[in-house]
Amino acid sequence: MTVFATPEQIAQRTNAAKEAAVAAGRELGLEITEGKVLYELFSVVVHLAPSPVVARIPTVLPHTTTLEDLAKRQQQELDVAQWLHEQGTPVIAPSPLVPRKPVQKDGFSITFWPFTDEDKSQEPDYVRNSELTADLHKALRDYPGELAFMGSAEPRFVREGLARLEAQPDLVDPADLARAKQEWEVLEPLVSDETAFRTRFPGIDLQPVHGDSPPANIFAGTDGPLFSDFELITFGPVEWDLAALGPELEAAYNRGADKNGLRHLDENVLKFVNAVGAIRVIAYLSCADQLPAMVEFMKPFINQWRDNQPYA
Repeated sequence: MTVFATPEQIAQRTNAAKEAAVAAGRELGLEITEGKVLYELFSVVVHLAPSPVVARIPTVLPHTTTLEDLAKRQQQELDVAQWLHEQGTPVIAPSPLVPRKPVQKDGFSITFWPFTDEDKSQEPDYVRNSELTADLHKALRDYPGELAFMGSAEPRFVREGLARLEAQPDLVDPADLARAKQEWEVLEPLVSDETAFRTRFPGIDLQPVHGDSPPANIFAGTDGPLFSDFELITFGPVEWDLAALGPELEAAYNRGADKNGLRHLDENVLKFVNAVGAIRVIAYLSCADQLPAMVEFMKPFINQWRDNQPYA
């Protein structure tokens, strides 16, 4: 049986991340009287009050992610967010008050961002956000940074995460796990090898993409929507950013693509990225010991996957 982190242990982890961020911020010269936790789930987000700076500290990580790996990913995020800001794209850019690089402190890797006022007057509009995602894709096409092909799919983690779940039948039904592993045998070569992908999907252009469902990561700023959270920035098909969002949001994206002179989403590539995303969700249950809430959170995605035909 899986041994889950207790609420007390999670609270201790959150507090440790907050204290690390406060200490790191002070070492960088920020005036900080207290750290205010604004959000916690996979990461802890802390306002380093009264400085207009927010620290983001990833705390729930795959077993394959080292601090060095995380820092590299964070540096890519800082670089692309700054580049987009300089091009005039509406993003949450890195804080100008500290050096633009991740800081490691007490076993955490921390990035710093401006404290940004949020418009809480309305619920998130995912249809609008999906249409706006085409604006982001147009802006990203010229990004000069070097990015790995489909790095945010984390193929090694998925493979090893599925293997780890064999010893945790309380998290994933053995029949579901067997199907997931069988599908991953088909999917992994296409995720891991750009040449294999291009052979399977000829004519599909690739480009820098957000990597982590941008319609769900558009911050409602008081001065307008801002693209955010580029931790999983990668090189791949634009469909990766619309995985598992469904026909209504796909149609909204296509409207945005028309406005930007971009191609529509390809149905075959959508089936592929939806399948990859579903198996990745299942693999992430291997991290549920760190975040027990993940089990209930992931259930709807797994149920949807179970109702679909296996990818072949």
